[in-house]
Amino acid sequence: MSERLAYLSPEIILFIGTCLVMVLGVSPRVELRKLCAFVAGISLFLAGVTGAGLGDMPTSPFPALVPYAKGMVGLVGVLILLLLSGTVDRELESRVAAGKEKFDALKANRAEFYAFFLFSMTGLMLCASADDLIWLFLALELTSLPTYVMVTISTRGTKSQEAGVKYFFLGALGAAVFLYGFALLYMGTGSTNLTVIREVLLTQADHEGINLIALAGLALSLIGLSFKIAAVPMHAYVADVYQGAAASVSAMLAFVPKAAGFLAIILLLGTVGWHYGVADTSGHALGEGHSLPESLRIILWVMAVLTMTVGNVLALLQNSVKRILAYSSIAHSGYMLVGIIAGPRGADFTSNGLAAAMFDLLSYGLMNLGAFAVVACLERNGEECDSIDDLRGLCKTHPWLGWTMVICALSLLGFPMTLGFFAKVPLFTSAIAAGEITLVVILGLNSAIAAFYYLRLAAPPLLDESAGEAAERTPYVDRVMAGVLSAAFAIGLVFIAGFVMDRAERAVAPSVFADADTHAAADDASDHP
Repeated sequence: MSERLAYLSPEIILFIGTCLVMVLGVSPRVELRKLCAFVAGISLFLAGVTGAGLGDMPTSPFPALVPYAKGMVGLVGVLILLLLSGTVDRELESRVAAGKEKFDALKANRAEFYAFFLFSMTGLMLCASADDLIWLFLALELTSLPTYVMVTISTRGTKSQEAGVKYFFLGALGAAVFLYGFALLYMGTGSTNLTVIREVLLTQADHEGINLIALAGLALSLIGLSFKIAAVPMHAYVADVYQGAAASVSAMLAFVPKAAGFLAIILLLGTVGWHYGVADTSGHALGEGHSLPESLRIILWVMAVLTMTVGNVLALLQNSVKRILAYSSIAHSGYMLVGIIAGPRGADFTSNGLAAAMFDLLSYGLMNLGAFAVVACLERNGEECDSIDDLRGLCKTHPWLGWTMVICALSLLGFPMTLGFFAKVPLFTSAIAAGEITLVVILGLNSAIAAFYYLRLAAPPLLDESAGEAAERTPYVDRVMAGVLSAAFAIGLVFIAGFVMDRAERAVAPSVFADADTHAAADDASDHP
């Protein structure tokens, strides 16, 4: 029990921080209320450092996933927190500071807003520690439920309320679908423990094949989790929700639920081991080969193709920066699914699709946050500037913001010598190594389509003269800092991309696969003395 609590130490830190934030946020003293963001930031930083320093978790199907995922959550979470500065209670605090009214805790949202943010980050970290279906479901819902409220209260208008309602009802549908999938998986295996499920499915595969009920459960789980990662068929909410919410909250939505969804997908697919579906001439399963049972591979293949194509094509039609980034988020989920399909074929840089997906998830979180930060930093009459026209001449009028958009947009494109380039190349190479040539061609075509709208974001700040009514920069310096740091990471992490990829490979190449290969080899040896 004590050993298990040690692996939950990052979550315990976040919970303590959440309790402090809930108390400080309703204090009548403005000095204490302003400490909410600081306390949340310290909690996230300590949780991230503690999580990155943890050893392998033996009870997890992916023991080394815990330190990588929790360190990633801490890093991106601190940047998101900087971007959330001034999202709520802006007008209330201004009136209180001017002496126009007294502070009323019932009118304030600061405590709830930062508490819900920390709860969501806690749920994301718990997803990495999950070794049971019940645990995984609760962690996924803890990640998502707070974001429904954050979207709703993120702006003073009705757009965010409408976005929150859409997000909530579609989120409930997604949760119902993957929960039903979990139930079928339990029916087909007799256990909720992921390690036991893997052993049962391995035994079934060696005899009469994987139970159809279990396969149906895995299939439904993948479809339900497509809501979390903003993938087809549950992608329709994304553009409306991202546009209706404040840009700072949209940046959070683009990373946190997506990361939770991909962690869950990797954990679930680990139960079938990425070693079924290919046989040698004698009919025996090979340790390396096609990634998944054919039915699951087809589902993921169709999801990947439709997701990246729908996201990129619809992004071409947008003039709202937030809607472009929303459809970009959909497309990037399709890219990452290519890595999931390729699977963990080896320990080298060019063949581990799961590691490529995890590396791309980190790089996308950083690059996308920088682009959203620029939108969050531009205002006109107290409202966010969300049009591409508002980006014109930004490198001259607001150089820090202009260059942030240019760097992040080019990195999202995968421009050479940016972090996005080094994140996208392994997706191509791993898919080629897996024999998914058609998928690689579609991925390449979609990358070419994406170049058009990413250049629409990068060119106006850099090449155009300022036109129309100039946008004002937000008074919240923390938001600018979040964008600049994201752009700095998009360039700086290039120099340690190999190290980050090595960590990602270790995170998704645990003993699960070695055990499965050993099992297959033992069967082969018994049949061929």
